[in-house]
Amino acid sequence: MNAVAPASRQPRRRAFLVGVALPGQPAWSVEEHLEELASLADTAGAEVVGRAVQARKAPDPKLYIGAGKVGEIAARLAELRADVVLFDDDLTGSQAKNLEEVLKVPVVDRSGVILEIFERRARSREARTQVELARLSYELPRLTRKWGHLSRQVGGIGVRGGEGETQLEADRRVLTRRIARLRRDLQQIDRMRRNQRRGRSELPVVALAGYTNAGKSTLFNRLTRDGTLAEDRLFATLDARLRRGALDAERWPVLFADTVGFIRKLPHDLVASFRSTLDEVVEADLVVHVVDRSHPRWEEQKRVAEEVLASLGVEPERVLVVFNKVDRLDATEAFEPGALRISAATGAGLDELRQAIGGHLARLRAAPRAPLGPLPATSGIA
Repeated sequence: MNAVAPASRQPRRRAFLVGVALPGQPAWSVEEHLEELASLADTAGAEVVGRAVQARKAPDPKLYIGAGKVGEIAARLAELRADVVLFDDDLTGSQAKNLEEVLKVPVVDRSGVILEIFERRARSREARTQVELARLSYELPRLTRKWGHLSRQVGGIGVRGGEGETQLEADRRVLTRRIARLRRDLQQIDRMRRNQRRGRSELPVVALAGYTNAGKSTLFNRLTRDGTLAEDRLFATLDARLRRGALDAERWPVLFADTVGFIRKLPHDLVASFRSTLDEVVEADLVVHVVDRSHPRWEEQKRVAEEVLASLGVEPERVLVVFNKVDRLDATEAFEPGALRISAATGAGLDELRQAIGGHLARLRAAPRAPLGPLPATSGIA
């Protein structure tokens, strides 16, 4: 059973958040990260009822936080009637197990919360396979804290060992076999994706990327006239969506791709599992980096997304930064010279964005990574 259960199935869990401030980390940064964890908890179906932060020189090997702080949190859990504790950092299996023994409630780290959200939102076969692979890869080094036998948690695949084999060893074998099968399934899906890419017309592909909830899906709907309702929640999009759109008064067709959002401390296993989906970003002719300019920490979100794009091998010259949600800003807000400012919600600035996309694609024609398609004869684009 998930530690953070869907609200539609049972009452919302009451979550208590825990953060750790390490040397060199400003207090505002820890609080900002906890605010984001609170948003993740809400998306996962939990109500945040309290939080605690401890300053430490280094994480405690046994409990991550100090034993005294654990005792304080235990008392607050009883007072607040909290029934799950969420840590903003990743825990080892033994740390989570030790904490649960003292606190008497489930303990979930940030990666676990993100995985639960992805599990709930996965719809397509590819997304479900990717999320399951990420979940099992996450669970493998944490088997010592499992309460139930994994042979009953992974589709009934049972393994019987010899008399000397422990349940832990049996569970590890079950998990390893399942992971290997999921990887083979994803390799097959990836081959199908690549064949589909080769079968596309030679239209340029423009991928929308950025921090989660930056407004990518709303912008995608605007650019492609897609009528799908965009949710104002974290990770509303898991599957890459491709739709045809046009630049320059409908005379230059392109393919737009809406992709999964990025976030701080994105689980490595999740990035690895979603590689085939993220390939829409890697293979795109141009990546439009959408930034929520109305967010109080937009600069950090921008930096996080830039780091993910760089880790995926996306060259800076293929990235066009656009500042979204300017309708939420005061008219006196300062911007960098030449910054692209839009509101995907109202449609403001989209003509300028289309022109900028066209200009970047035109400049990339000289040495394209993939066929970009012909420029219209009278495009008005330099």
